[in-house]
Amino acid sequence: MGLGAQLVPGFSTAELGVDQGLSSHHVPALTVIAMVLNTLYAPLAGGFIVLLISAYLWLVRRAPVNAVAFALVASSGWVASEFFKTIIARHRPDPAMLLDPLSPETGSNSFPSGHVAFAVALAFALYFLARGSRWATGTAVTGAVMAVVVAWSRVYIGVHYPSDVAASFPAAIAAEILLAGLWNRYAARWMNRHPFTAAPSMSRS
Repeated sequence: MGLGAQLVPGFSTAELGVDQGLSSHHVPALTVIAMVLNTLYAPLAGGFIVLLISAYLWLVRRAPVNAVAFALVASSGWVASEFFKTIIARHRPDPAMLLDPLSPETGSNSFPSGHVAFAVALAFALYFLARGSRWATGTAVTGAVMAVVVAWSRVYIGVHYPSDVAASFPAAIAAEILLAGLWNRYAARWMNRHPFTAAPSMSRS
């Protein structure tokens, strides 16, 4: 998708029309939601959320392995997005081409969206914590809905093309699959050598 966006003539121009259409029809209530998500899923606030939940798991729930696993899973979305951003180096939509740019950004880091990749990874991390409990289904559905809403917000604000946010889903999922494979292969050995760790609900992702 990223190479297509970069190499196919007119691809970004066609997608820019979506951003321009949304920019021309901003609604105050939706703008508030989009801007809140813009802050909440940004690296600074998102990192604080991950740190806070990990600290709770480690210090309050006495589950250090869960804490480490949660932090790794939740952060993997950012890692995946940065990997593809470096390879594709797609420029963001030009704020000057939008009627109402809510958060003007420039640079060659448009593809994929880090906000959306983090939203997807956070949904996985929370689901792994809830898996096996009565909260599992609700957590999965809520996480999926939030990821979609965050994806909408990035195009609504005008900082990403539709293909940027769409690609964030498979990019983050690929990161989760890779991380789960590494975790399942090596975490058990590590835990066997460190008896202070209790067997966590996330021990097999």
